[in-house]
Amino acid sequence: MTSFKSFIAAIAFMVAPLVHAHGEFFIHDAYARATAPGAPNSAAFMVLDNQSKVLKRVVSASTPAAKRVELHEHAMVDGMMEMRQIAQILVPEGEQVTLKPGGLHVMLFDLTQPLKVGEHISLTLNTADGHSLTKQIPVKSVMDGMQHHSDEGNHHHE
Repeated sequence: MTSFKSFIAAIAFMVAPLVHAHGEFFIHDAYARATAPGAPNSAAFMVLDNQSKVLKRVVSASTPAAKRVELHEHAMVDGMMEMRQIAQILVPEGEQVTLKPGGLHVMLFDLTQPLKVGEHISLTLNTADGHSLTKQIPVKSVMDGMQHHSDEGNHHHE
């Protein structure tokens, strides 16, 4: 009987994406930036993949690893590159949007503990149509050439 049940489950699994549009919205290659001890904030990057027939709007995100999570972009403002919060990230139907250092990203504020390379955190993205997508994402070391004030004074190596 178990093979019959698994057969039915397989059919249900194949049909599910047709019934639930959010079954066609994916997160690929997601990771969070490792932090130095005492650093209060981090960021998460990923590829948002919308294989559905409708525009997807990511409107919020959350993780147990941070008290506050915001959607951010880097934008040129008066000749200066600024990071600013945005209300949503649009992922057109059939397209991918890449969140990467220096571009769109998810900011993690007031971390509950330092993010160490090799660990994983749970990240949930919420869409405007009321669906959420939760993924365990790895913590990686990210060097993006941006200067951080916490690096000042750390130029003395053994």
